[in-house]
Amino acid sequence: MADTRSAELVRSEITVEREQLAKAVDELRNRVGDATNVQRQVGSRISFLAPAAFATAFVVSGGIGATMRYFARRGRERR
Repeated sequence: MADTRSAELVRSEITVEREQLAKAVDELRNRVGDATNVQRQVGSRISFLAPAAFATAFVVSGGIGATMRYFARRGRERR
């Protein structure tokens, strides 16, 4: 089965494919840029992230245990 398409037809198909590929690459580049834009993502969620970061740091640093020991010690000293 021989391909009977002319050289001009093949060239035009290649040109169309290149244009479609260029559009797809540009769209992908834009999507990747949006997905990796950390500043915009954090900025839109700052009202949630700031208190969550504070609470996480407090717990990780032992804040709850230290606070409980403080109140327990104060309770024993008053007796």
